[in-house]
Amino acid sequence: MSYSDQEKQAAEAQLLQFLQASTTVDDTFTYASKQNVDHELVVGVVKSLLVDAFVTAADLSTSFWVLSEEAESFLAHGSPEVQLFHAIPATDGADKATLEGAVGAALFKVAQGACMKNKWIRMDKATGLIYRNPPRHHLHVVRRVRKSFRIGKGPNFAVQRKRQAAGLNKDMLDSEEWKTEKFKPYNFNTMGLAVGGGHLHPLMKVRAEFRRVLMDMGFDEMPTNRWVESSFWNFDALFQPQSHPARDAHDTFFLTTFTRDESFKNLLRTHTTAVSARMLYKLANYFSIDRVFRNESMDATHLAEFHQVEGVIADYDLSLGDLIGVISGFFTKIGITQMRFKPAYNPYTEPSMEIFAYHPDLKKWTEIGNSGVFRPEMLRPMGLPENVRVIAWGLSLERPTMIKYRLSNIRDLFGHKVDLEQTKSAKLYRM
Repeated sequence: MSYSDQEKQAAEAQLLQFLQASTTVDDTFTYASKQNVDHELVVGVVKSLLVDAFVTAADLSTSFWVLSEEAESFLAHGSPEVQLFHAIPATDGADKATLEGAVGAALFKVAQGACMKNKWIRMDKATGLIYRNPPRHHLHVVRRVRKSFRIGKGPNFAVQRKRQAAGLNKDMLDSEEWKTEKFKPYNFNTMGLAVGGGHLHPLMKVRAEFRRVLMDMGFDEMPTNRWVESSFWNFDALFQPQSHPARDAHDTFFLTTFTRDESFKNLLRTHTTAVSARMLYKLANYFSIDRVFRNESMDATHLAEFHQVEGVIADYDLSLGDLIGVISGFFTKIGITQMRFKPAYNPYTEPSMEIFAYHPDLKKWTEIGNSGVFRPEMLRPMGLPENVRVIAWGLSLERPTMIKYRLSNIRDLFGHKVDLEQTKSAKLYRM
């Protein structure tokens, strides 16, 4: 409840006059009742006076019992179940027809269910008679706790309160008024304004957890700070033909011969596999998590830029079984255990697999990633031995983050429409 300044000033003057005469107030609740003042108003005045040390205060807590709202209604009108309970003889039972005649059929219908639920009555199935059960619980009184104060005069007590200056300003300095002014002391017990510091975005929280899992699995992170790539590293090094529709802005088929000019074209990388192609000159376990760019039609699940998680292993005699094992281990560590693999086609991997996981909320299998074994012709220019195989898999960072934070629209997670309050309040992601 809010109070006007006049009400606050009147209550303050009344309390100070009372303290001047009586020295202490044993209980602000009792004081408020006797003075016919709202207790909340008195509490607000006391807290204000405490700041300037006009009064001292000790917290009081008083427990008492009051009737619940339901009990108040019973007290005024009576309850159907109580009427039914008292209509049953204390020692003998009564049949349904007798009780309906005593309390009325409509009231009996309402009261019987409540009495049976509370186990106030029981029915003998053999005779059809209804008997009393003494009530075991009395739930119509509730315990309340009242907060109040015991107050006394403070070191700065006065009948009239002069407002102290909250802080120093230029006018005080110019007029030298600060020399005689009384300043309000600092109150270190009050909460200050919340600090509007930085907050980790949900994507960054999930990214940090993915990095931790992959590093625990023995992977090294690849440098991915090159957003602009040449067509050579983005496509040609992966043996993706220059006539492939994915290389055109409109996904149109063209039949052309290879040209060096096409390889020299710069573009915003469409995948982080361009980074993998640069790094595959030695045996290693690599991963990367960074931004990629696609000419996509934007909707609730697609954006023109997003984050790709990629893992690559180069070692001797690796097989599809090794790929399935590593993928299963990774997804198990991030909390996805129900998985399926489906054959697929990728320009630079053979065999290739799409990765599906069961979504418990959607209750269906959802594609979460892609994978495959790099083609031999892609590895040969890198100078790797013939029995070295490279297995790789990838997924977007946004999809598992949306599932974790129960988001249905990717634009609520990434982009200029993101709610900053969501970023501030998002819980830390743990797998």
